[in-house]
Amino acid sequence: MTGIERLNKASGKAAEADLLACCGSRAWARQMAEARPFNDLTDLLRKARQIWWSLDAQDWLEAFASHPKIGERKAARAQSAQASHWSKQEQAGIHTATSEALMLLAEANRAYEEKFDYIFIVCATGKSSKEMLSMCRQRLSNDPKVELRIAAEEQRKIMEIRLKKLVGAIE
Repeated sequence: MTGIERLNKASGKAAEADLLACCGSRAWARQMAEARPFNDLTDLLRKARQIWWSLDAQDWLEAFASHPKIGERKAARAQSAQASHWSKQEQAGIHTATSEALMLLAEANRAYEEKFDYIFIVCATGKSSKEMLSMCRQRLSNDPKVELRIAAEEQRKIMEIRLKKLVGAIE
């Protein structure tokens, strides 16, 4: 049975829990569980995008809060073991960072959170600590409305990678 077939056949609660590990918005996970069955990966990702962009800012902020800050291990909001494992994989570029780089990232994270009132969210997969620090500093100059859309797009990228992992399309 494929991962998509398993997701389609799961109970509503089980599917919602699996989907919540992909995106910390409860509204998104619920609507995705209700949108089943998915024909294939393309259909799954298309519906995921449609639902994501139909949500309001509060749902996006809920999703952001389910991630640990870049360079940290724990999210502000409890996350599943699967989501925690994926976060560690996604932030692999941090594991080789110097203590100075981690300190600079922590400072940038604080400045970002003070300005925008939510954590700096970036699709960290494949990015070094230097790249993430540079992105954070650059995005600090954004208008809050513009930055919210950029952060939501970064969350969408994370969500799609995690969906592919959930259904076994990537490791």
